Amino acid sequence: MSVTIEQVKCACGDCVCVVSVEKGVKRNGRIYCGESCAEHHTSGAGCEHAGCTCHG
Repeated sequence: MSVTIEQVKCACGDCVCVVSVEKGVKRNGRIYCGESCAEHHTSGAGCEHAGCTCHG
């Protein structure tokens, strides 16, 4: 039996977003919802998804 994962929680610890494995931003073996999270919010910007207040 095999299981296919299609969506995961963004790898950013403060982020509440769920992202498609196919469309997520991949960095260092982890999947993020967008560039801000993938870059660990170095610019101070959040992920900008509705309802999420992450800023790293």
